[in-house]
Amino acid sequence: MEPVTLDTVKVEFIKLDKKATVPTYGTAFSAGADLYACMDEPITIRAGETALIHTGIAMAIPAGLAGLIYARSGLACKKGLAPANKVGVIDSDYRGEIMVALHNHSSQDILVESGERVAQMIVTPYLVAAYTEVEQLDETVRGSGGFGSTGAK
Repeated sequence: MEPVTLDTVKVEFIKLDKKATVPTYGTAFSAGADLYACMDEPITIRAGETALIHTGIAMAIPAGLAGLIYARSGLACKKGLAPANKVGVIDSDYRGEIMVALHNHSSQDILVESGERVAQMIVTPYLVAAYTEVEQLDETVRGSGGFGSTGAK
């Protein structure tokens, strides 16, 4: 494997709770940093329900970047827990506590303990669109074909 230079960006944070865990990357090439539950006591998320999980940290994500909160694959596949909103978006002007709305997709109640990895966050650039109304859109091969219009195989 060729050596790769990864760009890094400084994201300042504060611990709102002394028990909070700093986000960590599992490997040198992990895209997402793990976020950890920070609670005074474990919480049980009943089957089919959602609970708001505290991380105990707040961040200052630089302008032009966003923090995208995704499921951790192991937690989702093994326990059935994943963010309720599928992908959470942390805007660069938000300064409150990072929270994860975990939904229990399983048929069993699941216990979440403080210090447990509950989601992962990817810091990524985004573009701001200038929405412009026009009289007509350019033509494409696909046209207005919607769901399933490109075929099953």
